[in-house]
Amino acid sequence: MKLSVRRDTLRLKQPLISAQGAINERVILGVSIVHGDGEVGHGEAAPLEQYDGVSLQLVEDALESYVQVLAGADGMNGARIIDACRSVADVPAALAAIDLALWDRAGRHAGKPVAALITDSPAVDVTVNATLSAVDRAGAAEQAAVAVSEGFSCLKLKVGVGDDAGRVAAVRAAAGQQAALRLDANGAWNVDEAVRAIDALSPAGLELVEEPTHGLSAVREVRERVAVRVSIDETAAEHGALGAGVADAVCLKISRCGGISALLVAATLVRASGAEVYLASTLDGPLGVAAAVHVAAALASRGPLAPCGLATRGMFEDLENPLPARAGRITVPTGAGLGVDPLS
Repeated sequence: MKLSVRRDTLRLKQPLISAQGAINERVILGVSIVHGDGEVGHGEAAPLEQYDGVSLQLVEDALESYVQVLAGADGMNGARIIDACRSVADVPAALAAIDLALWDRAGRHAGKPVAALITDSPAVDVTVNATLSAVDRAGAAEQAAVAVSEGFSCLKLKVGVGDDAGRVAAVRAAAGQQAALRLDANGAWNVDEAVRAIDALSPAGLELVEEPTHGLSAVREVRERVAVRVSIDETAAEHGALGAGVADAVCLKISRCGGISALLVAATLVRASGAEVYLASTLDGPLGVAAAVHVAAALASRGPLAPCGLATRGMFEDLENPLPARAGRITVPTGAGLGVDPLS
């Protein structure tokens, strides 16, 4: 097998501001694996250092180290290939790129979408939330009104970034009482700050608060002290977090889990703990979002799945959106493999 890697830089239409800072652009590492029979699979790595602590250089170095592994891997199945790559460089974002390319090729070879390789009866579409990026009241209210008019039933708003109370109230007023409102603090608060903030914001009616603080013990304490449902995102990377049952829900991501295969295992652990699952994108490229949509469709056929944060492609400048949300849902690609083209 031959591995090739390319770098693409995507600019956002407007910065996405969170407690971790502003994101203005994303660098996507696209990978292609040409198999001995000439068939090709495509994947991508999308590290975001300020979010996951994983540098672009670390992922590029890992992918480079996989070149020799893949060169001698024509007789291996997918699981053995991933294990061999992991033994050289255990970098989940890089492993995810290889895993996606292997699933993409498997689907192309079988003439089936990836979701149909995972389960016999995947959902045909996936419910997604709208992400509101404005940091002022008027802008957030306008985005909320537009999202509701477009059919989104769940809205997500970053908090811990300024006038939280004003923006939350403005979004609720613009969205009406029927829309679910999800807040994401990205670990901005300590335990006491999180409790005070959630108590102050809860009269607006909240679906959940994501990552109010970092760390399993801290999240557990917040959950015990507030009436609002709590989920974990960044904390899900901690050892033992997926089955710990410290939160009501867990946000899983393709890149952090290490690909489709590992995310399916992670979702099983989360559900076994009694927590709810949903998937999200860290502003991934088209292949990363498509992979998450396929997995979400498979998981939705096996149990409840909260609205997923995958309606992010429209946030980029001058970029075709192969996975648009319509009426708050993304249709699962029906083409073979991941069903979308890599960046070109």
